[in-house]
Amino acid sequence: MAYLFTSESVSEGHPDKVADQISDALIDNFLAFDAESKVACETLVTTGQVILAGEVKSSTYLDVQQIAREVIKKIGYTKSEYMFDADSCGILSAIHEQSADINQGVDRASKEEQGAGDQGMMFGYATNETENYMPLALDLSHALLIELANLRRENNEIKYLRPDAKSQVTLEYSDDNKPQRIDAIVISTQHDDFAPEAEMLAKIKSDLISILIPRIKAKYPQYAHLFNDQITYHINPTGKFVIGGPHGDTGLTGRKIIVDTYGGKGAHGGGAFSGKDPSKVDRSAAYATRHIAKNLVAAGLCDEVLVQVSYAIGVAKPTSINVVTYGTSKVNLTDGEISKVVENVFDMRPYFIEQRLKLRNPIYSETAAYGHMGRKPETVTKTFQLPNGSPKTVTVELFTWEKLDFVDKVKTAFGI
Repeated sequence: MAYLFTSESVSEGHPDKVADQISDALIDNFLAFDAESKVACETLVTTGQVILAGEVKSSTYLDVQQIAREVIKKIGYTKSEYMFDADSCGILSAIHEQSADINQGVDRASKEEQGAGDQGMMFGYATNETENYMPLALDLSHALLIELANLRRENNEIKYLRPDAKSQVTLEYSDDNKPQRIDAIVISTQHDDFAPEAEMLAKIKSDLISILIPRIKAKYPQYAHLFNDQITYHINPTGKFVIGGPHGDTGLTGRKIIVDTYGGKGAHGGGAFSGKDPSKVDRSAAYATRHIAKNLVAAGLCDEVLVQVSYAIGVAKPTSINVVTYGTSKVNLTDGEISKVVENVFDMRPYFIEQRLKLRNPIYSETAAYGHMGRKPETVTKTFQLPNGSPKTVTVELFTWEKLDFVDKVKTAFGI
């Protein structure tokens, strides 16, 4: 019997994502000037206010207020009527030094024996239902909001959009787990107060269906066949959405962990990513397990896979590695036997994850909106500025965990 599955996404202007982006901008600036920085930085945003808190061990000093303002300005909170404005919001920093008790469990005389920055379990997932090996409902949810943000910045076809938005896509799957069609799309977008409410809502719904959806179909032709005349659209279903962003809803770092990963597919260990340097396995091991999962599926080992790893704080070797192929394995091995082979192919000690994926670089701002997984690997040049210092320009690789650089090794290890 056919079934429905739903995933959601949120825009870069959603208050929780504003917080994530500020936290990751701080991570990038610390790593740009001190690659060995240890950082756990949390951000809270609310009406006219940003509060930064966390622990840092670094040789560099940053103007955290200026960094936060630049992030807020880039997102688009630049008008006083938003009640959260890059130039006028208050910014309070309560960042202090990292606990020596925690640091002694991470740093080792031999870097190879670097301990995990915390205990916990992390998951990576991949499926061959999309070209980027991501769940389709989440991929579409992200795409809707990326294109909506493009429309907002163009300020041409739709002129009333504000930064805060959410999306949700419901897909119908066949009995053999293949996506058949889009059943429902939900979009809530913040907007200017430009007309009586009924007129505004009708205009917004008409514009999103007639302008946004055709752009999605044109930009992602591989998904065009999923759109049909029977889709149920819920556009701003609560009514007008003028009050939004941090003024409408307090935002906190790390509250969108399902949006950040797989949209409810697979599993999640519970740890957030943003604001954490790569010694925190909540982040680095989640990237590493995604890297494993994607390469396993791309190598043809299975159609769908979930990879779990777990750690004890201060200990380098994982306490467990587990692979689940959901009965889609193409090799004559049990999932337990597959797990043992994977353990030999991918070194999951924290130091080796950092080296393999080049994680001690300022690569995290780009992850903080529209998902950490399923993104396109690319090399970019970024410039950072210290207070009263000269600019520093670095070239880095983004989304290294999305590279298919272990496919041949997987094929060799499994005799595919």
